Amino acid sequence: MEKTGLLIVNGKLITWGLPNQILKGYAVLVDDGRIREIARQEDIVERFPQVKQLDAHGQYVMPGLICAHTHFYSAFSRGMPIPGEPAKDFPEILNKLWWPLDQALDGQAIRYSVLVGLIDAIRHGTTTLVDHHASPNHIAGSLDIISEVVLEAGVRAALCYEVTDRNGLAGAKAGIEENASFINKLGAHSYNNPQLSAMFGLHASLTLSDATLDACRQAAPAGTGFHIHVAEHEIDETDSIAKSGMRVVERLNKYQMLGPGSLLVHGVHIDDREIELVADTHTWMTHQPRSNMNNGVGLPQVDKMLSAGIQVCLGNDGFSNTMWEEWKTAYLAHKLWNRDPRRMSADKVVQMGVYNNSGLASMLFQSRVGMLAEGAQADLVFVDYHPYTPVSADNLPWQIIFGFHESMVTTTIVGGEILMQDRRLLTLDEEEICSKAIELAPQIWERYFAQRGLKP
Repeated sequence: MEKTGLLIVNGKLITWGLPNQILKGYAVLVDDGRIREIARQEDIVERFPQVKQLDAHGQYVMPGLICAHTHFYSAFSRGMPIPGEPAKDFPEILNKLWWPLDQALDGQAIRYSVLVGLIDAIRHGTTTLVDHHASPNHIAGSLDIISEVVLEAGVRAALCYEVTDRNGLAGAKAGIEENASFINKLGAHSYNNPQLSAMFGLHASLTLSDATLDACRQAAPAGTGFHIHVAEHEIDETDSIAKSGMRVVERLNKYQMLGPGSLLVHGVHIDDREIELVADTHTWMTHQPRSNMNNGVGLPQVDKMLSAGIQVCLGNDGFSNTMWEEWKTAYLAHKLWNRDPRRMSADKVVQMGVYNNSGLASMLFQSRVGMLAEGAQADLVFVDYHPYTPVSADNLPWQIIFGFHESMVTTTIVGGEILMQDRRLLTLDEEEICSKAIELAPQIWERYFAQRGLKP
């Protein structure tokens, strides 16, 4: 389907504007990847009779979902046997699962981990993703592999490589070079494609020395934002204090890694002073409630962060790209964690999952992303939702939390290109990709076992 000339008709339009509107009897004209016009259907159809129409058949038409933090490389962890006693805490999870797994990835494994992740994203209406990659035994060119798949699939993605000291100085240096190389390629318009953006990735303070932080700061091209895990577990704070006498956010601020282009991930154990520092520097934060629950690390003070003015977003940390599941988990988990049903109202979930995610994506892609508005990128999904109570702009957040489901997404469009229509994928061959992934998985698992000195 060509990006130029598409007229979306017979849909109920959810704009996610400020204020939000649900428009009935309107159509959307898409041209050259952007929303050119939103107008009364009878008028716009009459004025543009030559434009190919896409019939929404009464479905809701809304901006595509955005994931503010994910790990494509985690795909092959699904169903992987992990021997021995279950990990007792997050540091053990890192050592038993994630660090041996990322060392088991080669170029082919990277490619297919992204492919299966993007099938999941397209099927469930996630059109923009901010990825954080690690593959210590295949660093150079890893972001090129990911970017090629992103372009093939047709989604929008911001990429980075995770710099860490845990694989030695050579590994840290290679990670720095991979970030800088990819950022410079995009800056030089080597890809010349609005689907791609880049940040400078770091793992976490607990695996980064002062020398490596300084090297990252020096290597990052001017204006580059940093993407780093922060205080997911208490160990990140105790390690930072031991190394520097400062808490994690203060340490990152020392190395000028905070600011309106940077993204901090989790923030579960930051204190009030750190919250204030994040707010004062206009640094972005992203919350991943399903991951926090799975790792047993607790939940961050999201209400306090939002009240302080921090733009808290929602990501999935490598869980399925079903972002409404992340919304629902956020809505419920904070009530339970705080034993207070007043916590995390649906409108706050929408503030994170829609408006803040849209702001982050718009900053990363230097374009209006995540809104149904004239001039915005034409990233849209059709949702086959049949309500049995009235749906309004005011109650829509609660309709989504208690009614919407990812299986209701029937059509996914990015930049005016149809990636899925009537639940049929158009850019990726799901059967072929999943068949190959199943062949690869045992090989990756075998290398995982070898990294741990175990036999399958």
